[in-house]
Amino acid sequence: MEHSGRLEACRVWAFLCLALLPGLVHCSEKNHKYEDREKVNLWVNKVGPYNNPQETYNYYYLPFCKRHPALKAQHSWGGLGEVLQGNELINSQLDIVYKGNTTGADICSLTLDERKAKVFEDAIRRQYWFELFVDDLPVWGFVGELKKDDAGVERAYIYTSKRFDISYNKDRIIQVNLTTADPVLVAVGAKLNFRYTVNWIPSKTPFSRRFERYLDYTFFEHKIHWFSLVNSFMMVLFLTGLVAIILMRTLRKDYARYARSAADALDAESLESDFSEESGWKLVHGDVFRPPRHLTLLAASVGTGVQLVFLCTAVIVLTIAGSYFEERGTILTCFIIAYAFTSFIGGYVSGGLYARHEGRQWIRTMLMTASLFPGLCFAIAFGLNTIAIFYHSLAAVPFGYIMAVLLLWGFISFPLCLIGTVIGRNWNSIPNYPCRVKRIPSPIPDKHWYLRPWAICMAGGLLPFGSIFIEMYFVFTSFWNYKVYYIYGFLLLVVLILLVVTVCVTIVGTYFLLNAENYHWQWTAFGMSASTSFYVFLYSVHYFLFKTKMTGLFQTCFYFGYTSMFCLGLALLCGAVGYMAAAAFVRTIYRNVKCD
Repeated sequence: MEHSGRLEACRVWAFLCLALLPGLVHCSEKNHKYEDREKVNLWVNKVGPYNNPQETYNYYYLPFCKRHPALKAQHSWGGLGEVLQGNELINSQLDIVYKGNTTGADICSLTLDERKAKVFEDAIRRQYWFELFVDDLPVWGFVGELKKDDAGVERAYIYTSKRFDISYNKDRIIQVNLTTADPVLVAVGAKLNFRYTVNWIPSKTPFSRRFERYLDYTFFEHKIHWFSLVNSFMMVLFLTGLVAIILMRTLRKDYARYARSAADALDAESLESDFSEESGWKLVHGDVFRPPRHLTLLAASVGTGVQLVFLCTAVIVLTIAGSYFEERGTILTCFIIAYAFTSFIGGYVSGGLYARHEGRQWIRTMLMTASLFPGLCFAIAFGLNTIAIFYHSLAAVPFGYIMAVLLLWGFISFPLCLIGTVIGRNWNSIPNYPCRVKRIPSPIPDKHWYLRPWAICMAGGLLPFGSIFIEMYFVFTSFWNYKVYYIYGFLLLVVLILLVVTVCVTIVGTYFLLNAENYHWQWTAFGMSASTSFYVFLYSVHYFLFKTKMTGLFQTCFYFGYTSMFCLGLALLCGAVGYMAAAAFVRTIYRNVKCD
């Protein structure tokens, strides 16, 4: 569809305003109360192969005929998230009125030529489905079916009749069911007469419960789901017990021996004996607070990760409170807006961390913090959008909405990140380290392979991944297999368990690293937490190969593109939590040691 430059500019600002004021904008059909005989719109949305959820096209990508082809198509433009999810609602032009039954009404007639017959046959063989909306309620159906003729050859048949059974309670629509029938053989020269029937059925179901029929309670409340939560909770108890019993007992013994050595300073033999037993984490007290390598990247990663922690928590809580999963694209819109407004947190954390290590190039750090996660996601999305444009798919985001996202970043996210960085540099920049840093770095002795940073990092992500392994299955199945994920209270508990497990694992791993007299704990702590996303990505490969029937370049690119963005955010989130926990742990243990 072609738009003039002025119209496109107006739409950009309109989309931006809609995004900024989600609570003040409501779809006219969201909770519409209808009068008898009032017109009810049926919106056609998209079609696509059933096994490829992201490979969707405009409804009229297939050569369906229109009831009034001369009339200009009426679109229902939703919010930012709806368009980013690949929705484009077009008025079907069917005459549906509230409580008005219709039987066998004609939609249009179509004679198949060679091209149209080929397109329909290919769509039916690939199991194309379509999506419609009535009063914001989705209904689905298949384009056609395959039947074997007398010779055993599969032939494609297209459904030409649609029956809508609409349930209502007083003045509100409660439920819509679609039944497709009257299949006709797809062949050159075949004449298709499309018809529709509407039956109105009274219902006692309240309006507030009309979305429950889309929720698969049997799937999500499976026993293994609850077992996973109990298993993760037991893992938390085990790890916290490990930290409390083993580490604290060991540290207490070290503190006592170190204090005894200082008290018996006059006893040279005792002093020599005690200090000869000193090894491990106490020997690196003069290097443990040394500025880490690639400080700018670390500060930006930690700041962005902390921002994502607050962002995800806020979105989950808002979804629990507002049932945003019932509305198209609302969760994605909420995520984008919340990311823009939480940029202050990312700037504050990264600015303070960078200043505490006496970094001088704070502007570079601020720019990296503001653009690290959105920049990588935009690069991935740009590649996916190029593929979607090549395929003429609805997954291609229009230029106006891309500009809306860029404006949100440029006028809200970036300034807030700048303000947060400035405040963090001034209010959160005092090092206050328990031990002074030596001028000359100490040599790091060689250790066994399992005490090297890469081995600790790879092992660190196993237990956090184990705590969310089952939940990953439900999340992936919801996103890729047409199920509505609604148990966000359960998800919030899983996220909290993940954070606790990550904190405990990072503390244990950091202690092992320091005992190996390796004082480069900053990136190791970040890496052992972030490695959880590596195992999630490996799981996504397994899920793609063995749990789905996705095919084709388009769907494969979108699957791994979206998964990469998810794993990137998870790596930053877990890495930041692990780093903050390790930093607090290191500061605590060296505070009780005489470092001079």
